[in-house]
Amino acid sequence: MDVLTLTMNMREKIKELWKRCFHDSEEFTELYFRLRYSDDVNVALQSGGEVVAALQVLPFPMTFGGEEISTGYISGACTHPDHRNRGLMRELLTEAFARMRRGGVLLSTLIPAEPWLFGYYARSGYAPVFGYAEKRFVAAEAPVADTSFTLEMSDAYAQKSYEYLSRKLRERSCCLQHTAADFRVVMADLRLSRGFVGTLNREGRIAALAVAYPLEEGGWRIGEIVSDTPEAETLLLEFVCRRLRVPSLRVVVPSVCGDSRPLGMARVIHAETMLRIYAAAHPEVELSLCLTDEQVPLNNGYYRVKDGKCEKSAKRLPGSCPTVSVGELAERMLAGERAYMSLMMD
Repeated sequence: MDVLTLTMNMREKIKELWKRCFHDSEEFTELYFRLRYSDDVNVALQSGGEVVAALQVLPFPMTFGGEEISTGYISGACTHPDHRNRGLMRELLTEAFARMRRGGVLLSTLIPAEPWLFGYYARSGYAPVFGYAEKRFVAAEAPVADTSFTLEMSDAYAQKSYEYLSRKLRERSCCLQHTAADFRVVMADLRLSRGFVGTLNREGRIAALAVAYPLEEGGWRIGEIVSDTPEAETLLLEFVCRRLRVPSLRVVVPSVCGDSRPLGMARVIHAETMLRIYAAAHPEVELSLCLTDEQVPLNNGYYRVKDGKCEKSAKRLPGSCPTVSVGELAERMLAGERAYMSLMMD
C-alpha cells in the first residue's frame, strides 16, 4: 500500500470515495470540495491505482497556555468498504501525524462521526478532551421592552461579525479558533441548512452574536453564542425568539464539570513543545513522566515539568517517572483547561 502521489484528477478520485463512504447531500459535498478540499491538505492511500483511504488535515489555530498554536483538524477520514478492517486508516493517520509534525503542527483534533469511533481513535492516541453542554432558553411571556438595540439576521459573510466572533473566542484560554476563510465556509454551510448568524447591535457596534441552526425535529439550536455581557446574551436570545416566533431555543454553551457531553478529541503531535507551553503557563505544576507513543516515536522519552520549564531526556530521570500514553498526556494538559471546540466545527 502506497501513500498516494498527487495527480491532476485527485480531487475527483477523493470525491468519489467520499460519496461512496458518506451520505451527505450533493450540495454539501460540492461545497466541501469547493471550499474545504485541496490537494495540499489531502493524505491518501492507493492500491493498484485506486484510492482506498483518504483524509484531509485542515489547519486551525488554537489558544493554549497563553499562546496561539497550530493544530490539524482531521476531516473526511474514510476507507473504501472493500478495504476496511486492514489497518489502512491507522497507517494513514501515522502518515498524517508525520506530515503535521514536519509542518510545525503541535496538536491534532477531530470530531468522531459516530459514538463508537471515540474508542477507535483512542487507539491512535486521541483523547476526548472537548465537551459541550446544552441549556434551554425560554422566552419571557411579556414582549421585550423597547431598547436602543436592534437584531440583524443574515446568512451572508460579514467581516464585522467575523471580527467580533474571533475576538470573543480568543478570550477563551483553550479554544479552537476560526480563520476568516473557515468562517466563510461556516456561512456557506449555514445557507444550505437555512440557518443564520444573529447579531445584537447598538449604534453600529455588536454586543452579542449567535449562530443558529434549524433542527430536523423542529425548533432551533444556537450552536455558538458570544456576548459582551450576560444581559446582552439574554436580550439577543429574546430577540431571536420573537423574530422566529418560537417559545424557546436550545443553546450550546461551553461545558462545566459534571454536565459535559463528549464532542471532540485531541492528539498530541509534538509533546515537548506542548509540555513547554503548559509548563510556562503553570509554573506551580511539578511532574515527571515516561511518554510512550507508537505512531510518533519522536515523542517517546522522559519528561520533567518543574518551575515553569520542561526538560526532555532519552534516559530515565531521577525520581518517580510513571509511564504515560500520548492519549493520557492530552487529557492531563487539555481536559483540565476546559478545552473548547465550537459546534461550528461539526
